[in-house]
Amino acid sequence: MKKVITSLLILIPLLSVLTACGTKSGEAVKALGLDVSKGEEISNYDTHGGFHGDGTTCITYRFDDDTILKEIKSSSAWNEFPLNDTVQTLVYGLSDGATHIGPMLNDNEGHPIVPEIQNGYYLLIDRQNDATADILHRDSFNFTLGLYDTDTNTLYFCELDT
Repeated sequence: MKKVITSLLILIPLLSVLTACGTKSGEAVKALGLDVSKGEEISNYDTHGGFHGDGTTCITYRFDDDTILKEIKSSSAWNEFPLNDTVQTLVYGLSDGATHIGPMLNDNEGHPIVPEIQNGYYLLIDRQNDATADILHRDSFNFTLGLYDTDTNTLYFCELDT
């Protein structure tokens, strides 16, 4: 009986950790409508946590070929670069010489998490409950963003919740 209890005490936390590891990847598949199973996860930045679950997530996947690009091109939800002003501001920031805003997806030092992409596709999903105001003129952010770099076959799955 002691062995069963000891085994359960070890197995339950282990299963919780393994389940949690796949959660964000599963969210990427669901949110972006893509099959990322053939990609290699090369980085995972996640500050979500705490009571309200606020934070920033950015998971990077690299692909050996352009199979995922074919999926993106077949979807009407994805947009081809250049980025619109909203996505530019969220990812890299925007400056008009007099003022500067963003980037909203940044590390703890205010630097963009996503490297500069020249050619690619993007998908912005606004998850705000009250989406009446423009995304850049709200008190909080809740969005999912997919960015695909066609030069490097790299996909970035990002979320910001404030």
